[in-house]
Amino acid sequence: MLKAPYVTNYLTEHFGEDDYGTLEGYKRRGGYEAARKALSQMSPEEVIDQVKDSGLQGRGGAGFSTGMKWSFMPKDSDKPKYLACNADESEPGSFKDRIILERGPHLMLEGILIAAWATGAEKTFIYCRGEYAFPGACVQRAIDEAYAAGVFGKNALGTGFQHDVVLMLGAGAYICGEETGLLESLEGKKGQPRKKPPFPAQYGAFGMPTTVNNVESFSHVPFIINNGAEWFKGFGTDKSPGTTIFGVSGHVVRPGLYELPLGTRLDEIIFEHAGGVPGGKKLKGAIPGGMSMPILPAGQLEVPMANEFLREHKTMLGTGGIMVMDETTCMVRAGVVISYFFRDESCGQCTQCREGTGWMHKVIERIERGAGTDRDIGILEDVAAKMEGQTICAFADAAAWPIQGLLRHFRNDFEEHVSRKKCPFSESFEL
Repeated sequence: MLKAPYVTNYLTEHFGEDDYGTLEGYKRRGGYEAARKALSQMSPEEVIDQVKDSGLQGRGGAGFSTGMKWSFMPKDSDKPKYLACNADESEPGSFKDRIILERGPHLMLEGILIAAWATGAEKTFIYCRGEYAFPGACVQRAIDEAYAAGVFGKNALGTGFQHDVVLMLGAGAYICGEETGLLESLEGKKGQPRKKPPFPAQYGAFGMPTTVNNVESFSHVPFIINNGAEWFKGFGTDKSPGTTIFGVSGHVVRPGLYELPLGTRLDEIIFEHAGGVPGGKKLKGAIPGGMSMPILPAGQLEVPMANEFLREHKTMLGTGGIMVMDETTCMVRAGVVISYFFRDESCGQCTQCREGTGWMHKVIERIERGAGTDRDIGILEDVAAKMEGQTICAFADAAAWPIQGLLRHFRNDFEEHVSRKKCPFSESFEL
């Protein structure tokens, strides 16, 4: 279960200090010492083994072992190798990467440099969502500072290792958060996920071996190199070590970002850290990991926020974006908003996703306006079931899961809409 020694906000400890985003301020607090240690004192294999031993899971949603992912990069390839940093934080309810891009860009860049040494990558493409104009500017400024100081380039940190970093802004497509859709967009193509295999480690950006990691995933790496794998495993749970940045939004007193060990209970995050539900209202449900994750009802919020526990409740950690809804919330209207988003963001490549997202939105919208029937609830369940696990990427799953969660826990809301021919929640948000 949860272990909590040490300071639990090592990642964000200095984010409130104005100069931490600058190279000078970052180096004054020990910045780039981990990269210097890795490049001058450790072999690439030793770096990969340490990150693998730490148990660091990717913080972008899938939760795959970061060190294992690095080890997939071919060692004997005669092709250039690349890294891609996924900064396309498009998941509704998720805003943790933004704070890193704005307040600690050099932390991410140091993690990138260490990963480049470990995988033999000669270039990193940072793919930042188009709406993140200010965070993107912060990152570009940090990149320019790093080049001027010899952190990147032909002689990174004076070690003889060559590595270059390029920032690219996307155009605001949710699907480009999927790693192969990101690579397609990076190449100037339409952002549509690729069939796998081949996987990016074999055929990635511009056909070259590529490893893709999330902003926060890279940002944990310098701490692991400096302090060791056992130190990192002192946080969190046995299967999900380390901390993560939870973003809490919705009906809470103190919405915001909270760095806490993985395994911290969901009710603790909502009621202790975020201050609970305002106005004396009761909590109705909470989405634990961004809008694509199934919702949990008020009676199931004692769950530790780590995938091994959340899966027992048929949901997942996702991006750690916790969306809280009080007793006034109409879950049918929540379903309308969710299904509308996924209908518009589907890339249209797969029939089950292109048609399924449209049908789900059409049916839920019909129920919400009082024209639905009991048969429509069955149609929703059937369409969602036929979308799950049937497409090139997990977008269709991400669209189906939240609707399945709403029907699993709040079916009564849908049935009342059908029987009353109108919304029974007079205080709910307006569409």
